Amino acid sequence: GAVFCAMLLSIAFFDRPVANFMFQHAHESRAPFIALSHIVDGLEFLAALGILWSGWNFARHRSFGRHGQIVLRTALALFTAMGVKDVLKLVFGRTWTETWICGNPSLIRDGVMNFSPFHGGGGWASFPSGHETLTCAVASCLWALLPRFRPLYLLVVFLVALSLLLSDFHFVSDILAGCLVGWMVGLFAAKLDLPKVETLA
Repeated sequence: GAVFCAMLLSIAFFDRPVANFMFQHAHESRAPFIALSHIVDGLEFLAALGILWSGWNFARHRSFGRHGQIVLRTALALFTAMGVKDVLKLVFGRTWTETWICGNPSLIRDGVMNFSPFHGGGGWASFPSGHETLTCAVASCLWALLPRFRPLYLLVVFLVALSLLLSDFHFVSDILAGCLVGWMVGLFAAKLDLPKVETLA
């Protein structure tokens, strides 16, 4: 509830001034923060390995065990979050902070900051932040299943959010929305109890 309220307040009051400030004061020195945002690329690679490993165990009729369950659920959380954030990006159709692709309208270049539901296209896909959605999906799943490393999960979530903000890749509300969506997806994957289904003859 608090994150949702913060997101609405950010859309109304903070998104525009923060994005303008970051462009004016951090644009020329943002290379390290752009590199930091690629943490997510590593998560996708590890999740893909986790799915392959789980499939291999399944094919050999081997028990997943506790650690296998963690790997499988975390990988499923990430890939589920990928699908959810793509749908939400289409639904909300928000323009970006800067112009990235095919001359898309943006706040910095055109003074445009709006939502165009179901517009489609890469230029209308800022909300929610995909990077933060995926990061929080993994973090929240591990938060529930492997709690001993919770400070590490929070650190990674914070670093990715900071990198997106200082790189001026996203509005503050995009990042908050990504946190909210990702966290919900991750907890869902961690706690989901699938019933056994009988094989049909």
